[in-house]
Amino acid sequence: MEQSMGLKDMRAFFAIVEEGNISHAAQRLGIAQPALSRQMKRLEEKLEVKLFERGSRRIRLTEAGRVLYDRVENILGMVDGTVREITEIGTGSKGSIRIGTITTSGAMILPELISEYRQTYPNVTFEIWESEGARILELLDSHIIEIAITRTQVDNLSYELLVLPNEPLVMVMNKNSACGESDDVVKFTELKDQPLIIPLRWKSNFEANCRKANFEPKIICVTDSIVQGLLMAKMNLGTAMIPISSQKLLTDGDLLYKRLVEPEMKTHTVVSWLKNQTLSTACKNFVDLFRKKFMADRNRYGF
Repeated sequence: MEQSMGLKDMRAFFAIVEEGNISHAAQRLGIAQPALSRQMKRLEEKLEVKLFERGSRRIRLTEAGRVLYDRVENILGMVDGTVREITEIGTGSKGSIRIGTITTSGAMILPELISEYRQTYPNVTFEIWESEGARILELLDSHIIEIAITRTQVDNLSYELLVLPNEPLVMVMNKNSACGESDDVVKFTELKDQPLIIPLRWKSNFEANCRKANFEPKIICVTDSIVQGLLMAKMNLGTAMIPISSQKLLTDGDLLYKRLVEPEMKTHTVVSWLKNQTLSTACKNFVDLFRKKFMADRNRYGF
């Protein structure tokens, strides 16, 4: 049957049954009634079975016709549903976006961005991987994700890049052990003898700046987790370094955030995808929203 009956025959047969007579079905299909009658006669000959009871003003199905109708209804539903789904994916109104991100950038950027994106594309779903920067780029290279969000240096020869504006690093501290004379900034020299929690990615630069200020930093913890640094500062274990945007991760009246100065240290977020990979339409739309929302706003973090 698969070789003898194509979609054209299925749609014609289905229309006849639904309309109840050949004439109405022919109008629905946009063909002449005699041509439709001949098509059904050829179909019965190919299948070697009668599908319709002849001699009635309204179409009546034989037992074989009823079985065929049930099967055709399911098949056409699957075909039309598949075409619709593929079309939706092609237009970006359906599909799945796979993103890999480091904790801080993802936590600050993605919820707001996804919320806005889904207002336009409510049927698009998301898969999010969270890890450190090197691992995220490995997932990107392996095509497990389509978009990477990191703070690491990314090779622009292999990747397409969106680099967000620089944001300053700040020191977060418990009010009970605050350091620095100013309420808003803290100098490197004022960190001398302070217990410090420093992210691994900025440890070398931080230590170099401390030595330029003529002291060795008292680092009690090196971590790859900004959240851990915030929590340790909350517990009054030390003063932690974080990007200024990450202060929104933990709102606590016991914490103070001071911009690190003399010298100032900055970081930035990089959004990347493979140059030799064609992004899905849904993913392209997401990148376009990313560019519009974050790249145009140079004052997002108040600097």
